[in-house]
Amino acid sequence: MKKALLLLTLIFVSVSSGCGVFERVRPTATETPIIETVTPTVLPDPVVVITSVPSAKESAETFLSAWEREDYMAMFNLLSQVSRDAIDYEAFESRYRTTSINLTLDKIDTSITALLTNPTTAQVGYHAAYETKVAGSFERDMEMNLVYEGGSWKVQWEDGMIMPELRGGNLIKLDTVAPSRGVIYDIEGVPMAKEEQAYALGVIPANVGPSAWGALVNELSRLTGKTPQIIDQLLKEANEYDYVPIGEVPSDDIESRISSLSQYTGLFVSRYDASRFYYFGGSAPHIIGYVQPIGAEEVDTMRREGYAINERVGRLGIEKWGQKMLTGTRGVSLYVTDPDGNVITRLQRVEPTQASSIYTTFHEEFQYDLQRAIHGFNAAVAVIEVNTGRILGLASAPTFDPNLLDFTNYNSNYSADLLYGSNRPMYNRASQGQYPLGSVFKIIVMAAALESGLYTAESEMDCPHEWRNLEGITLYDWTYEHEMAPSGLLTLPESLMRSCNPWYYELGLQLYRNMGQDYLPSMARGFGLGSLTEVGEIEEVAGNVETPRDEYTSVQMGIGQSTLLVTPLQVARFMAAIANGGTLYRPQVVEQIIDPDGEIEYAFEAEEQGKLPISNATLATIREALSMVTSNPRGTANHFFRHLHYPIWGKTGTAQTGPGVKPHAWFAGYTNENNPDKPDIAVAVLVENIGDGSDYAAPIFRRVIELYFDGQANLLYPWESAVYITRTPTPTATPTRTPVPTRAPWEIPPTETPEP
Repeated sequence: MKKALLLLTLIFVSVSSGCGVFERVRPTATETPIIETVTPTVLPDPVVVITSVPSAKESAETFLSAWEREDYMAMFNLLSQVSRDAIDYEAFESRYRTTSINLTLDKIDTSITALLTNPTTAQVGYHAAYETKVAGSFERDMEMNLVYEGGSWKVQWEDGMIMPELRGGNLIKLDTVAPSRGVIYDIEGVPMAKEEQAYALGVIPANVGPSAWGALVNELSRLTGKTPQIIDQLLKEANEYDYVPIGEVPSDDIESRISSLSQYTGLFVSRYDASRFYYFGGSAPHIIGYVQPIGAEEVDTMRREGYAINERVGRLGIEKWGQKMLTGTRGVSLYVTDPDGNVITRLQRVEPTQASSIYTTFHEEFQYDLQRAIHGFNAAVAVIEVNTGRILGLASAPTFDPNLLDFTNYNSNYSADLLYGSNRPMYNRASQGQYPLGSVFKIIVMAAALESGLYTAESEMDCPHEWRNLEGITLYDWTYEHEMAPSGLLTLPESLMRSCNPWYYELGLQLYRNMGQDYLPSMARGFGLGSLTEVGEIEEVAGNVETPRDEYTSVQMGIGQSTLLVTPLQVARFMAAIANGGTLYRPQVVEQIIDPDGEIEYAFEAEEQGKLPISNATLATIREALSMVTSNPRGTANHFFRHLHYPIWGKTGTAQTGPGVKPHAWFAGYTNENNPDKPDIAVAVLVENIGDGSDYAAPIFRRVIELYFDGQANLLYPWESAVYITRTPTPTATPTRTPVPTRAPWEIPPTETPEP
């Protein structure tokens, strides 16, 4: 008891001697402990409990740390009661958030510089370094008052704690001047996207006189670049009293002809200021992309990046990928204003700099022809330079006109199908479409068989109509459904030439049994399937390569079915690797980036990503088999490549997607011309839900080769009456279905037979 009384006396003396004294201390100083006396009712004598005095410095640091994290609720919880009575949380949070947005604040660093304290009040000096997105960096020194309240230190808040200039309710205002958006060109400098004044063209067919019809169609063809046949078809298939949007034309191409155009009744010409004009009705729209206004839900985020709310930003493709390069550096002026908006002072000023320009890896004319080559289908084409990974063409059908996404364009009133159409024209089937690969996958199965040591190029097997090597299961060759004779005895390379299903059912089974369930999918992953190509500049998906869970699943994988999903871009890439000796290159669509001074910021360089996991001997055998597919009279695509001047190495594929739905048609291959003026290419063609690969994808592949090497189509498609003109109205494929999961043997109809 005497010890307790002595201790209490010492505490009283110590506290009394310290009253009213302020000390300047180093930021690392600790606070003096306080000893509190507690007298529990259940004990006969007082009990002394020692705790720590809450530190004013710690409370200030907690407040500033929460500011750095933008945790405004944590900051508000540290305010004194008087401060909370003066400002509620919503106003407090809005004050900080709005200031951060208008400053374009990127980061704030704080540190305590001084501390004055007595038992009930404290004053903290602190330093703040502001880093902004567009207005540079600056620093301020400020003070924070604290009060000891309710057992802890609380902040006496006022506006000057954000910045001294904001004391009294002053505000930050940011004025932004955006330079012209950079131009996107093709590889030879043909503009693809540019800020431009333009005219929208449309026709009401019923108002066009019969004698003027042909002249008007030809005039519209000259202006828009669309063929007269396509324009004629558009007008004749529409309701004759409806407005039919034809396209958009830059002002320089049309203003000298306005007077002559005015003679055509039924033609409507509407001028608009395009914030972004896409030439040729949107050539390569899935690569170039498009811009759109800043949405209401992203205004604060974009303003904080320094954007004016009326700007447009890239939403797809290169426009999105190259957003920072294409916008340049904004000119900004940062002001302090009074609450009524009157300018008090200017804090910062940054002059604008012009944007960079981006050059793509493809020729606009070839790209435009690729789009026309698959017009009328749900389809995709990917063309890659064999030895570099350059994307020389990437087309997805149906395609779209990005100009229709500009709301100042009158034709945009007729753009609902872009966003809501069932055929999803803005969806890039070449890099985002995921499809079963069908018989093209047999290339990888053949590679796995040769690398396993279980088979050689001389291995032989009969190719009958039926395969019955799993108990209770009967699977069929494609020749059965086509009522053709079985292919007979085939070597392994010949099995690829004939696309023999029984051979690959057997390989799927034996590789599973002898090499393990992950052997075949591992080979597929080694060819780049099941992962992103890392193209970067455009959107893509990874596809799907799963490990077979049982023998039957592996059998289905042997013919490229089961749950296997790939993109046409992935297929073109591994075909390029077969052609170049085994190197997988990263696909790229940007050739150069040029800064405003004409200096090269970036120049294309081929990027190796890995090697195919196969030997040179296996590679040679695969190449031999791919050559036979097109050159041997028994090859599944021989009839479509006769008389072509360029030898082709390739493979047909017909991928099932479910009962009652037509299969996807595939053809993938490459050239080996060694022409220094025309680098060799690998091409993958996919047509959704249409039929056999040899009937649809192979002719399109041939068209691509002719366009690339000859600059024109030399052979009509079987469905054409003239180049790009179908014999019947535009063919329409059924929507893509997601492949059904592998079914149990008893659920499979005996006539369900994948084709070549």
